[in-house]
Amino acid sequence: MSRFLRLSFRDSDLPPMSCKVGRRGRVLDLPLTAWLTLIWVLLWSTFNLANIITGVIVASAVCLAFPLPPVDLGLRLHPWGIVRLAGYLLYDMYTSGVRVTRQIFGATPHLAAVIGVPLRCRGDLMLAAVAVAVSNVPGGSVIEVRRATATVFLHVLDADRPEELEAARRQVWRLEELTVRAFGTRDEIARVAAPPPPPQLAAGRPAP
Repeated sequence: MSRFLRLSFRDSDLPPMSCKVGRRGRVLDLPLTAWLTLIWVLLWSTFNLANIITGVIVASAVCLAFPLPPVDLGLRLHPWGIVRLAGYLLYDMYTSGVRVTRQIFGATPHLAAVIGVPLRCRGDLMLAAVAVAVSNVPGGSVIEVRRATATVFLHVLDADRPEELEAARRQVWRLEELTVRAFGTRDEIARVAAPPPPPQLAAGRPAP
């Protein structure tokens, strides 16, 4: 049985959430199979065991007969990392929201700035995930992601002192680490375990 069917969690060469079927080694994408099964059940408009089993058989046959090229998006699910990321985001969104509210209704004007923050992760998926996580926190919004240098450019509301800019960079690096530890591969996790890189040159001028 193990020669006929191999699952991805037992074979590191397979893409995540997939299995290898038969001697020819056809790869079956399990999420795609589940999605096609759901479409089959919806087309029949009857949710019963017979339709589900038939849908699984038809979906598996279609995926094996017309295989898609294997694509590894670099996405892994780490339950404890996801819990830590969600907790940090909720806490950070609350504290940042309170701070931004005080700045808006305060009498003292604040200086805004755009800073470049070099990241340690290199994958497209992780760069996008970090940018989304940073944009969800009040007080800063990502205006550009430079893929070539893995740099995010962030608009910061409170830039009165250099310490505030450094705090904004540390916040981005903290979100990067939590995001990668929640969804990244082993290589990406090893990258974020290293110290953050120094600010890079952007548009011919040092990032503030």
